Amino acid sequence: MPRPHSPRRARITFSDSAAKQLESLTSEADIHALDRALVVISVDPDVGEPIPGTAAGPRLRQYADDVERVRILYWVSVLQTVVVVAYLEV
Repeated sequence: MPRPHSPRRARITFSDSAAKQLESLTSEADIHALDRALVVISVDPDVGEPIPGTAAGPRLRQYADDVERVRILYWVSVLQTVVVVAYLEV
C-alpha cells in the first residue's frame, strides 16, 4: 500500500530588503533560529497573525517565536504556494 504524502510546503522567497538582512546574519545561532521559524511558516503559512492594513497591498502577516527571539513579516501568494518574507528580526 502506498504511503500517503505529507502536505506540500510553501516555497520561501525573500524581498530585496529581507535578503540584505539575511546576508548580514553572522551568528550560527541566529541562522539556526531563523531557519526553524521559516520551516514553521513553510509548513503552515497561516500560522502568523494578520497585520491590519489596507486592501490595496499584500495582506501582511507576522510570525513571532519568543523562545528563539525571531520575528518575520511576510505575505502569502494567492495559492499559498509561495511565502515572501519582507522583514526579519533575529
